[in-house]
Amino acid sequence: MDSNSTIPTIDLSPFLPDRDDQDGQQKAKDRIAIACSEYGFFQIVNHGVSLELMSRAMELSKAFFENPDEEKLKSSPGSSAPLPAGYNKQPDHSADKNEYLLMFPPASRFNVFPSNPPELREVLEEMFSFFSRTGRIIETILNECLGLPPNLLQEYNHNRSWDFMAAMHYFPATEAENNGICEHEDGNCITFVLQDEVGGLEVRKDGVWIPVVPTQGTLVVNVGDVIQVLTNNKFKSATHRVVRRRGRDRYSYAFFYNLQGDKWVEPLPHFTEEIGEPPRYRGFLYKEYQQLRMKNKSHPPARPEDVIHITHYAIPN
Repeated sequence: MDSNSTIPTIDLSPFLPDRDDQDGQQKAKDRIAIACSEYGFFQIVNHGVSLELMSRAMELSKAFFENPDEEKLKSSPGSSAPLPAGYNKQPDHSADKNEYLLMFPPASRFNVFPSNPPELREVLEEMFSFFSRTGRIIETILNECLGLPPNLLQEYNHNRSWDFMAAMHYFPATEAENNGICEHEDGNCITFVLQDEVGGLEVRKDGVWIPVVPTQGTLVVNVGDVIQVLTNNKFKSATHRVVRRRGRDRYSYAFFYNLQGDKWVEPLPHFTEEIGEPPRYRGFLYKEYQQLRMKNKSHPPARPEDVIHITHYAIPN
């Protein structure tokens, strides 16, 4: 299967501030709406994050992860953050085989930055700011694709304090296993991924795993569970995984355009009572769902069917 023709690549240049390309914007929105309705995955180019910055971020991330463990552990997280900011490595019992450096918005008191390499903090903060800006652009586009009142999603999701970014390192596959991250959906609103040339990211569409082939300068975008619930299943939360390669380390960045933990999540009336459709989900507090998802990781259920997904809140037909 030709993965490049299956996973659409959208040119965001018509949406940049110095452009007034209404025709280009409409074509992009039409393609994004189809991708989100089918399986919640697409790629973007001309998104405003420079190739130079992305390359520099990859180089410095790789330099950090090549440090000895005792150096990396100097950036271990404190205990009070919603997620463990700083350096972490998946426990040996985990099916996921990676290590990562996680940060919240640059001004967050939870952040723990490495001192080696010394340039890394500045580049991480710059990457975070660009990703955040791109998140606002995509959120605005989704709002328009869905036919919602202007700025509805932006006003609902105006608190950026729970956004986070992770620099990731996946170890080479072994003869016995090649799992990087198990198949899952993201619990947030919108996720952005920058992957190196090794690749390994795969998305499931119609029961088939499709590799997302790395292309220089491209960011991968996927819709998360919050958008699926708000739209009452109109837009899909993408099922995806990372498969490791033999003899190759994989490096990537993932940015999670998130929702503040105290927000209430339920299908919007635009997709339920206003069109005569029953809600597919009961409402929930976002941080409670995140706690359940964290428990999936910290105390993995013995049976796969006991792993908590967004279907935990689904209303039976």
